Amino acid sequence: MKKLLTAAFVVAACLSASAQNIKPFGPAPSPRQQQWQQLDFYLFTHFGPNTFTDLEWGKGTEHEEVFNPTQLDCRQWCRVAKAAGAKGIIITAKHHDGFCLWPTKYSNHTVAQSKWRNGKGDVLKELSDACKEYGLKMGIYLSPWDRNHPKYGTAAYNTVFVNMMKEVVHRYGPLFEFWWDGANGEGPNGKKQVYEWHKFEATMRSIAPNTPVFSDIGPDIRWVGNESGFAGTTNWNTLDTAGFTRGAGGPSQDTLNMGNVNGHVWIPAECDVSIRPGWFYHASEDGQVKTPEQLFQLYLKSVGRGANLLLNVPPDRRGLINENDSAALVGFRQLQDQNFENNLAVGATITLFANNAVHNITNELTDGNTASFANLAPAETSAITVKFNGTQTINCIQLQEPTQLGQRVKSFAISIKKNGSKGYSISGTTIGKKRILTFPSVEADSITITVTDAKAAPLISDIAAYKIDEGLVGK
Repeated sequence: MKKLLTAAFVVAACLSASAQNIKPFGPAPSPRQQQWQQLDFYLFTHFGPNTFTDLEWGKGTEHEEVFNPTQLDCRQWCRVAKAAGAKGIIITAKHHDGFCLWPTKYSNHTVAQSKWRNGKGDVLKELSDACKEYGLKMGIYLSPWDRNHPKYGTAAYNTVFVNMMKEVVHRYGPLFEFWWDGANGEGPNGKKQVYEWHKFEATMRSIAPNTPVFSDIGPDIRWVGNESGFAGTTNWNTLDTAGFTRGAGGPSQDTLNMGNVNGHVWIPAECDVSIRPGWFYHASEDGQVKTPEQLFQLYLKSVGRGANLLLNVPPDRRGLINENDSAALVGFRQLQDQNFENNLAVGATITLFANNAVHNITNELTDGNTASFANLAPAETSAITVKFNGTQTINCIQLQEPTQLGQRVKSFAISIKKNGSKGYSISGTTIGKKRILTFPSVEADSITITVTDAKAAPLISDIAAYKIDEGLVGK
């Protein structure tokens, strides 16, 4: 039988890491990863010739003049992103078709060869300026696959790709994320490219040391293993990458979805999903935009399982976020604001029962600050009790770990009580950056939390309890 690793909160347990002299256990995030993990939610924008040809994967043979948005307004994109509560925007600077949304020196298949802005336009520059104006972060997706470039399939193309990375970083940085797609298909010469990933990584570390890089296996952020927008109910920020490659040679989708419990590298998951069936805009999908309620469910299954949510919202042929998408995003933000407005744990009495004694502990567990946390020293029996101000109706509980010190909790249990009688029980596995659990509404005057298994002394940085709309309770 597993030894119960529940925790004893002691008097004045909520202290900073330095005050407690606690060192990270196992892999821990770098500063760039830690900053990225706090963003939670941001937008993806797939935009390019596919927007005008109704394709998802362009062929690379499309004439540059097909790209001609009539009302492009990146400021409108940013207004919508802000209204949705997104922290930034990642744009497909170059998709598989090879068309570049900036006037690069390293390709002749770009906005400079199009009619748009008489060949003088630069989508990345306009987005960069708009993001700065609206206080948003900007990221770039740059596909290494290029179905247009004549050097694709030769050793020289790797240098072309490196030069493109340098160009976009220097012109439009700093970037909050750099996104590598693992797709590797044929170029215009019928050949496939042997990507020099080590060279690509070294380049990014040299020119943008503070920018986290995404791919199937990182080095900083991993693909979650699906394009449906959900992380595993067990989700470790750690992963084993030895022996794996990007693309077809990556870990199984189940492994990417859950991580590795004893993984050697800190590579947290990002959940990418589109607000529409496709990734690029198609007018035929205007009536198939996800509803605010569906987006809320995606939030629970991504951010609520310790991952970040990257929601694709593709601009239309005008170069604007479509009205249908905008309305859904505003409604999604309203649901978040309405349902997570009142943390019932704020002002509650939080106590610890350990070693046959009850200790009062501070309310730093409800300050939303991961730098303050409770140190749960291993004990045979212990429990955190949150006693509400009177009887409350709850159906949602949120827990957080201070992940700057590693991910420790393997499983936990919550008992929800009223007048001393247990009304409902819920359990879970990993917590990580954030874990949100929903359940049928129940009246309660207290909740009791125990950690039933952990890698090391468990640390909890935040507790929240909510009454959300019953129709939003996740399945």
